[in-house]
Amino acid sequence: MKFRLAAIVAIAGAILAGCTTTEEAQQVIQSRWIGQPVEVFFTQYGPPYAEYPMASGATIYSWRGGDTTRYIAPTYATPAESEQVIKKTTTKTTTETGKKNKKDKDKKKKKDKKVTETTTTTTVVVPQQPQMISPPRYEDLFCELQITADTSSRIIAIRATNDTDGEGLSFSRCAEVLNAHPQK
Repeated sequence: MKFRLAAIVAIAGAILAGCTTTEEAQQVIQSRWIGQPVEVFFTQYGPPYAEYPMASGATIYSWRGGDTTRYIAPTYATPAESEQVIKKTTTKTTTETGKKNKKDKDKKKKKDKKVTETTTTTTVVVPQQPQMISPPRYEDLFCELQITADTSSRIIAIRATNDTDGEGLSFSRCAEVLNAHPQK
């Protein structure tokens, strides 16, 4: 049992160690692209969707890539089964026993009555239907960057402005799209 638990912890640690956060991806992207020609980036990953010239001669580009959609399945909870009484019947039985009272020979027989009451209950276990906790949904995944290039079209700043979770176990779609995983 201890070995199995240790193996599970080791596997979970390895998986999480492979996950890149937005901050880690940001550092790799900056170290790789600052100083590079902006056209090299756009040739490799596609053109920007917008550009804004600045008074200084620099240009700010807005770029988005890695667009995909992920299906998130619904989650359910199954409540505990419940018992339900569907039929309850009560039966009364009266039994008379004839005993003669010796003192009253001429009088009618006095009979003792014995009443028995029986109750029958029929109980059925009713299985409960699973209840939806969260409905199915689709989640858009993408990486959005703001890239600033100087007058010579070299990248002087690059930052993730919108970075969703990755497709797999990654915390950063930008890390997946730009292959920006830190070296361990």
